[in-house]
Amino acid sequence: MFDKLEDVEARFLEIESKLSDPALADRPEEFRRLSKEHSSLKEIVDEFRIYRQVKNDIASNRELLGEGDPEFSAMAKDELKLLEPQLELVSKKLQLLLLPQDPNDQKNILLEIRAGAGGEEAALFAGEMYRMYQKFAERQGWKMELVSASQAEKGGYKEIIGEITGNKVYSRMKFEAGVHRVQRVPETEAMGRVHTSTITVAVLPEAEEFDLKINPADLKIDVFRSGGSGGQSVNTTDSAVRITHIPTGVVVNCQDERSQLKNKDKAMKILRSRILEAEQAKLDKEHSDSRREMVGTGDRSERIRTYNFPQGRLTDHRIGFTMHALPDVMQGHVEPLFDALQTHYQAEALKQAGYAQS
Repeated sequence: MFDKLEDVEARFLEIESKLSDPALADRPEEFRRLSKEHSSLKEIVDEFRIYRQVKNDIASNRELLGEGDPEFSAMAKDELKLLEPQLELVSKKLQLLLLPQDPNDQKNILLEIRAGAGGEEAALFAGEMYRMYQKFAERQGWKMELVSASQAEKGGYKEIIGEITGNKVYSRMKFEAGVHRVQRVPETEAMGRVHTSTITVAVLPEAEEFDLKINPADLKIDVFRSGGSGGQSVNTTDSAVRITHIPTGVVVNCQDERSQLKNKDKAMKILRSRILEAEQAKLDKEHSDSRREMVGTGDRSERIRTYNFPQGRLTDHRIGFTMHALPDVMQGHVEPLFDALQTHYQAEALKQAGYAQS
C-alpha cells in the first residue's frame, strides 16, 4: 500500500507544480482537468501524511520504551494507547480511498422519477418521492432545482426531473437507481385493500460540454406550443422544444419555461446526461461479472426497494436492510439507509481489492 500511496503523493505534487504555471491560463480545459484531479487526490494525500506522521510517532514512542527510563516509558505507553487505534482507523480510511473511484462520483446529477405500474397511485408516489429527495438534498446542503415535469391528471407526476448540485452528489445518490415499489391503501380505495405500485428512478451524472462533444448536425430540433390545463399559465407561443439525437434516437422534450432558449438549454442538459448514461452502460457491459456483482448494474428493471406504508416499513432488497421509520424516511431522513448502502458496497469493493477484513 505504501508504494501506491507514495506514487499518489508524487502525482499530486506534480499536478501542483503544473497548476502553478502561468502558461496554463491559456489552456482552460487542461486547467480544469488538472484541478479536478488535484481535488480528487488531495484527500488521499492528506490522509497519507497523517498516516505517515502517526507511524513515525509510534516508532519514536517504541524507542522510548526501550531506553529504560520509567518516566519516559510510562509516557510512551500512554501515547501508544492513543496512537495505535488512530493508525488502524487511518489505515482503513486509506484502503477505502485507494479503491478505484467512480469517475462520476464528484458530479452533480439529474434525478428522473417516472410513474410505473399502478396508474394514479404511482403518479402520486412519484411526486412524494421527489419531495423526499428534495428534503434530503436540503439536509445535505445541496441545491435541488426542477428541470422538467409532466403532471398526471389527478395529482402527482407521470415524469419529473430535478437537478441536484452540491458536493459529491452522485457518490451519495447513485444507489437510488432502479424500481421502487410502494404498498399502501390508496385514498380512492373504498374496501381498504392494499395496492402495489411502482416508480422508476434514474440517477444521471450531469454531463458537461467538455465531457461529451455533440455534433450539432446530429440534432433535430423542433419547437411547438406547450400544452397546459387551461387558465392564464397556458403558453401561447411556440416555446416548447423537442430535441432528437439522430445517432442514438434519444428524444428530450422540455416545455416548462416560457422562453424557448431556456427550454432548449434544459433539454440539452438532459440530452447530454442521457447519452453519457447510455455510453457508460456500454462500458459497464465490458467489465467482468465480478465487477457487476460488486457495484450492481443500476438497471431500472431491478426492484431495489419496497415502501410498506401499513407497516411503516422500508426494505432495501439488495442488502437486506430494513427500517421501521417510513414516515421519517418520507421527510428526507434517509441517512441510515444511504450509510448502510455505502458501507455494503465499500466492503464488497475491499474484498475484490484483496484487503484483509478485520
